[in-house]
Amino acid sequence: MKPPISADTIRAMFSARLSEMYRSEMPRYRAMIELVARVNRETLARRQELGNPLPNETERARLDVERHGAVRVGAPAELAMLRRLFAIMGMTPVDYYDLSTAGLPVHSTAFRPMEEESLQRNPFRIFVSLLRLELIDDLELRREIAAILARRKIVTPRCRELLDLFDDAGGFDESEARAFVSEAIETFRWRPKATVSNEVYRKLHAAHPLIADIACFKGPHINHLTVSALDIDAVQRALAAHNLDPKEVVEGPPARLCPILLRQTSFKAQAEPISFDQGDGVMAAAAHAARFGEIEQRGAALTAKGRALYDRLLSAASADLHGDASRSTGARYAQELARRFKTFPDDWGALWSEGLAFFRYRPTAKGLNRSDASKAPVSIKGLVEAGYLEIEPIEYQDFLPVSAAGIFRSNLTEAVGIKSLERANRRAFEDALGANVVEPSSLYEAAEARALCASLDALGLPRELPR
Repeated sequence: MKPPISADTIRAMFSARLSEMYRSEMPRYRAMIELVARVNRETLARRQELGNPLPNETERARLDVERHGAVRVGAPAELAMLRRLFAIMGMTPVDYYDLSTAGLPVHSTAFRPMEEESLQRNPFRIFVSLLRLELIDDLELRREIAAILARRKIVTPRCRELLDLFDDAGGFDESEARAFVSEAIETFRWRPKATVSNEVYRKLHAAHPLIADIACFKGPHINHLTVSALDIDAVQRALAAHNLDPKEVVEGPPARLCPILLRQTSFKAQAEPISFDQGDGVMAAAAHAARFGEIEQRGAALTAKGRALYDRLLSAASADLHGDASRSTGARYAQELARRFKTFPDDWGALWSEGLAFFRYRPTAKGLNRSDASKAPVSIKGLVEAGYLEIEPIEYQDFLPVSAAGIFRSNLTEAVGIKSLERANRRAFEDALGANVVEPSSLYEAAEARALCASLDALGLPRELPR
């Protein structure tokens, strides 16, 4: 019997097929990818001239690999089904995102690899949002949407068979893995023929455009894929110069010497032709805007202290603009954000010493080659300052709810109000998921602790050294 195919390999196969499908479906996305690749090449060339190339070959090789995609499902059973599907690819639900406070009738998680080695092999992840029917005031409309969703099956019969086979066998051989990827892709394909009448579509769209996108089609089509940029501000300018209609501002923190968390932008969704079967062979035509392309640039993961400071500064910048969610004056928002973030340290040493970001530790040649262990500093800070340990920021692998909401809103053709909740409903989401979501901070804390313990072991020092 052949050894089973690894989850990392299946995830790489799936993301490659998904990318191929989305590029063929959306020429505009293909154009965006080519533009980002060109900006990345130019950025690398400038870095080379300045003696500051990309840190390692692994990161260079991953530049052309999509970092994440996003889908929206309508029913708890659909969310649970995707959990099974993504588990085969080594992707676990990490974090809970409540987007209802931004007027969006969904809450979300990100299915992603948790191990650092898996992220290095293939960083692809999926941001999955679940429709919240309880946020729709019209009870009759809720029932109608639930009935529509109950009639559909988002995976093919063969995909369901393969899911059961995997559960029974505990893995796939190569042929089974390829068959699974081919069937799984069908779940996320764009199908422009709606499953409801034009009248029903318009009613759901009037309630909220996201509801129509989620409930009126055969399945949870990919609504965007995301590539990585080395200079997202240069990409933002290039999108505008090439008439790719970027959103008004880059979401997330401002540009910094020491990048933190996640910065995102996108080109806006364009209306695409769709059709409705009105019965008796009569077809009605309309247009639907939901799909777009996104760019991201990731920085260091922040500790609870760092994240609290980030959230406070972001809120202050928004308040200074009177809470303007649309940020119609992009330049003004960028200026206000940069002004506010001047109080956030922009130096790796300061971020480490003030406990604002997570770091990976490595013993240096100086530390490994010292002759007398008794003369080593007796604190982690002392080891770093003495040059026995070096630090490297741990990359943020998750998402920001305010940024996600900003991307969602910029790609809606209409702004329709949905009441905000005073608190999130994580329990209901996890009940629908059939599992608990993982707290991302625990993953960064564990990665930092592992690196520190391994480094102290290599230096022959006790693990209990104070910071």
